[in-house]
Amino acid sequence: MIIMKIGDLEFPEDLYYYKDHHIWLKQEGDKVKVGMDDFGQKIAGKILFVRLRPAGKATKVGKTFGTLETGKWVGPLKAPIAGTIAEANPALKDNPSLVNDDPYGEGWLLVVEPSSLEADMANLISGSDQAAVTKWIEEEQQKYADKLE
Repeated sequence: MIIMKIGDLEFPEDLYYYKDHHIWLKQEGDKVKVGMDDFGQKIAGKILFVRLRPAGKATKVGKTFGTLETGKWVGPLKAPIAGTIAEANPALKDNPSLVNDDPYGEGWLLVVEPSSLEADMANLISGSDQAAVTKWIEEEQQKYADKLE
């Protein structure tokens, strides 16, 4: 796996990014694994609790599939694709900080069986498009400069 670094942030090139909500996804066979990107977890801060919709529930693009809680913030997690949740990461119940510690590995959030993957992917940034990822993250760094200090 090739990882692009932007400052102290990492963005694997084999992922796709839902830029409005800092969610990544990776196609794995006929399913898609979903998680929070490195920038999103840094902005959120130390994650103390993760609540995810259970397997069998439907997801729709831009709709909430769970929430994250930190010491000062509770925020929604928004779905990058439509489909049915196949699995919610059970490890996050006992160890929600996996999202901070390993956002692209053990800190994944959901596995989804997509219903319109090709159409949904058209709205995502490919990690292999370094120029687009860099531009997006530089804009986000300016937008959230006060939270990154």
